Amino acid sequence: MIKNIIFDFGDVFINLDKTATYKELLKLGDFQITAVVKEVNDLYEMGQISTLEFIDAYQKVLPKASKQDLIQAWNAILLDFPLYRLNFLENLAKKQNYKLILLSNTNELHITWIKENISFYETFKSYFDEFYLSHEIYLRKPNTDIFEFVLEKNNIQSHQTIFIDDTKENTDSAAKLGIHTWNNNPKTEDITNLFTIKSDLF
Repeated sequence: MIKNIIFDFGDVFINLDKTATYKELLKLGDFQITAVVKEVNDLYEMGQISTLEFIDAYQKVLPKASKQDLIQAWNAILLDFPLYRLNFLENLAKKQNYKLILLSNTNELHITWIKENISFYETFKSYFDEFYLSHEIYLRKPNTDIFEFVLEKNNIQSHQTIFIDDTKENTDSAAKLGIHTWNNNPKTEDITNLFTIKSDLF
């Protein structure tokens, strides 16, 4: 029996355009996603470098880009948050049948944009029993230690838990620990259909 639901944020609740940032960065100069760039991204996502250090690293790759250009490009991935998904979460929280946890790979710039542009962000956050952002807990998916952290911190059992994420690498990692998973396809599936699509677990 499922007692705990762990949700991803991007392309589960808020819509993303995962190609947008790369396209915008290309407009700022000769940009390539190198091993160094990936490392900078991961460090930033884990809160191991500051926003200033992150921007500085990108300006070394794109020296003609201003700080604001880079911030706008970086945030281009973020789209809208449909209200019906908030309503779904609200109804789920009111029933109090499950422990609700958010577990998101995110960073300071993205969450700042969300706070400024999604008017109901604090309401959304309030519906969760626990709310974990990678840059605040210094861990990131798909590393298994982030799932171990959530299980141990909340004293919950993996076999009583489902994790929903649009990235298969992340759900595969969680499944290794015995967590039930749903690797949702944001183009064809919606979080509001959770109890239909995963009816065998509920």
